Amino acid sequence: MDWSVFSATFVTIFVAEIGDKTQFAALAAASQTKSTYSVLFATILALALAAVLGVLGGTVLGKFIDPSKMKLISGSAFILMGSWILFKS
Repeated sequence: MDWSVFSATFVTIFVAEIGDKTQFAALAAASQTKSTYSVLFATILALALAAVLGVLGGTVLGKFIDPSKMKLISGSAFILMGSWILFKS
C-alpha cells in the first residue's frame, strides 16, 4: 500500500465531498424517515459503487491516455459541467 497516494486521495475526496449535493440528498432522505440506518447504508453503498466505477474507469483510461493529459481532460470536464450547471437556467 502506498500511503502517500492513499492519504492524498483520501484528503482530496473528503474535502471535495463536504457540502456536495450527495450530502444534501442524504440529509433530505434521512430527514424524511426514521430509518436512519437504511439511509446510511444506502448512501455508503451508492458512494462505494460510484468510487469503484471511477477507479475502474481511471484504470482502463490510464492504459491509453497519458496521466498529464488525463488531468487536463478531467479538469476541463469538471469546469465544463460546473459552468453548465451554473448557467443552465
